[in-house]
Order: sequence, then C-alpha cells, then structure tokens
Amino acid sequence: MATTRDLYDVLGVPRTASADEIRRASRQPARRYHPDVSTEPDAAERFAELTQAYDILSDEERRKRYDRFGHAGVTGGPGGPGGPGAGPGGVHVDVGDLGSIFEEFFGGGGFGAASRGPRGAGDPFRPRSPRPSRGRDVERRLEVTFMTAARGGMERITVDTGSGPETIEVRVPPAIEPGARLRVRGRGEPGPAGGERGDLLLRVEVGAHPVFRRSGLDLELEVPVTIVEAALGATVSVPLLRGSAELLVPPGTSSGRRLRLRGKGLTDAAGRTGDLLARVRIEAPESLSDEARRHLEAVARELRNPRQEEPWTDVI
Repeated sequence: MATTRDLYDVLGVPRTASADEIRRASRQPARRYHPDVSTEPDAAERFAELTQAYDILSDEERRKRYDRFGHAGVTGGPGGPGGPGAGPGGVHVDVGDLGSIFEEFFGGGGFGAASRGPRGAGDPFRPRSPRPSRGRDVERRLEVTFMTAARGGMERITVDTGSGPETIEVRVPPAIEPGARLRVRGRGEPGPAGGERGDLLLRVEVGAHPVFRRSGLDLELEVPVTIVEAALGATVSVPLLRGSAELLVPPGTSSGRRLRLRGKGLTDAAGRTGDLLARVRIEAPESLSDEARRHLEAVARELRNPRQEEPWTDVI
C-alpha cells in the first residue's frame, strides 16, 4: 500500500534538499530494508515506502507536483493509476531503482535487476559500468655507466608492462646520484576499462670508474708523484671528465694530502658545480742508478742530521 507519510520525512531530508542530498539519503536505508537482506518484519513495506519517496522526489517534474499538491499531485499521469509500474494507490514504484543499491554493495544481479530502467547521469541508482581507472606503476632497475651518470645522456631499456615488451628511451640528467628514481609517465601498466596508463619508475644503479670516485658533486682521484716532485714541488697533469688540467703540487707535500681544483667536478641539471679533489700518492722509484743512489743517500743524511746554528752566548 502506498505511503501517506510525508516523502521528505521518509528520506529524512528537508524540503530544500538538493538532488544529491536525496540520492545520498536513500542509500543507507535502501540497503538496510532491502527484502533480500533484511530480517526486520516490516522490511518490505519500509523498502516500498523508501522506493516511492525516492522515485517521486528524484524526478524534477513529479517533485514539483508533490511540493504543490502533496500525494494527490503524483497519483495521475505517467506512473499513476494503470500507468507502467503503477503500484497500489496509483503511485509508480520501481523497486529496480533501489534494488541497484543492493547490487552496488553486494554485486551480482540482485533484486529488481530486470526491471531497472535508465536514469540520469551521475545517478547512484543507475546500473554501474566499470569506471576507467589508472593503471599501476611499474618499477624497474636502470644500470648506467659512471660517465653517463656524471655527464648525463640517453639510455635504452626494454620492459614488459603487461602489453608486451617495449623499448623505451630514458633521459638521464647529469650528476644523478646512485639510487635516484626516474619517472617515465604513461609507460606503466594499462588502466582497466580504458583508463590511463601508470608510470614507469626506474631506480638508477651506477657503475664504477677506474680513476674517479664521487662524493656528491665532487670528484676524487689519486695523483701519483715522485719523491723529488713531492719534496721540491711540481706541476702535474690530471684527468677531468672532459680533457685534463694542470695541478700544482706545493714543495714538501706529504703522501695522502688532498689538493683541490675548484669548479672541476660534476655539474648538475641546476648548474651547480663541484670540485676535483686530488689525493697525492708518493711513489718511490723501483730502481736507481749508482749516481742517483749516491745523491739520495746524501739527501737522506742531510735530512737525518740538519745543520745546527751556533747557540747564542750571553755576555756577562
């Protein structure tokens, strides 16, 4: 039997409620009183009452007639006595509309699925098609050489993201750190129901170099010098990422001392530049001529027994 209660009271909304508020207000009670899941004795009556209230108030024209004339304004015309879907008392009741809520919560072709008709766009009671959603991101390793990581460049990687193998060109920025991540947009897994693809996330692994080591933007290397060069000072040539530079070794330099060439390290994508740090390593000659040996022995005696200045004498 059709309800005689105020339809706004049935849904628990004010007369000024928007269409969205009416839709939201219908969800929870429809789920609670659906005959297929409810054990309450008056569930069928409450569900029909709720269905009637939503069916009328969700239709703009019928809602206007109800607001003006009450129940008498919605008992005639389409959905009135003898109309399609007419229920007791001549009020149109489409249980399929609220039955779709049951399907939304529990899945499958629930109660009233066969009687549902098309509803307006965005209506929570219309049959839901799968919504396009974004595909998952794919994570892979990207191995690059020391020089590519230092100077930047292009690398190729072949990945299988679920749609077959793809060869992708990746731009590696200069001075990238080991362990950094690169994001290639739109090269992840395809999205369900035609959604956009995810991204490809690459974790960078950097190979070693036979000469250079890195410390942030600074480059470090060892510079071999002779005993004479370390003792007397010298200018030696050292390699850079591009070309070479002249390094001044001050007289009396000890093994292990670090000498700095400013601005000769790595330069990153933001234009910041590090330094070149040269660690001195003194190398002794493997063989000496007799004359060279005599000279070195004389130097060694000189170093062991430095000449003493005459002491000052106090005059009394």
